[in-house]
Amino acid sequence: MSGTRIVEVRAGILKKNDELARALRQRFEAAGVHVINLVSSPGTGKTALLERTMRELVAGASRVAALVGDLETDNDARRLARSGAEVRQINTHGRCHLEAEMIGDFLDGWDLSQLDYLFIENVGNLVCPSSYDLGEATRVVLLSVTEGEDKPLKYPTIFNSADVAIITKMDLAEACDFDAAAAQASIEAVRPGMRIIPLSSKTGVGMHAWLEVLASGRRTPTPAPAPAPA
Repeated sequence: MSGTRIVEVRAGILKKNDELARALRQRFEAAGVHVINLVSSPGTGKTALLERTMRELVAGASRVAALVGDLETDNDARRLARSGAEVRQINTHGRCHLEAEMIGDFLDGWDLSQLDYLFIENVGNLVCPSSYDLGEATRVVLLSVTEGEDKPLKYPTIFNSADVAIITKMDLAEACDFDAAAAQASIEAVRPGMRIIPLSSKTGVGMHAWLEVLASGRRTPTPAPAPAPA
């Protein structure tokens, strides 16, 4: 297959995904559910953050659900279900990202109007997910103190496409000799003005700021159009 043909196929795949994502976004907005797409490399603490987030939201009487993407196993989904929220597992069987079509398929049977928040935990990868819109309102990229301060400079596309950056595992920052100022400068260099939240799922540092971001993104359901007069 020629290089030109590969580009054409990829463009077609992304065009189809974007069309499905637009339809999903309209559906989410009509239901008034805030959809959050969490992206990171493996081991960043995405599941730990989501577990604590969902637990606190459920305790505050918010209506929450999650879709969890992984190559295989349902380990993370079973872990997140302990929050009391409904969780569904999406196994990609080798694909390094979730796609809009997968999201649509796994929404069957859910009344989205009965949800305040829908979290999408993407497959652990900083490359592929950057190209795939899932219809989310907010894309959140995670950077762990164990990964190094220059990660945003190495993977600029995913940071540039995100709305919020969370620096995770802040309880380990001193032990890792992590330079928070340098990390924030790297993020700013790629995505100037993006909201950055240093956070520890273990100690709770930064959770209040994170929950405020979620609350600020809540939507009012879009009223259904009035029926045409007979």
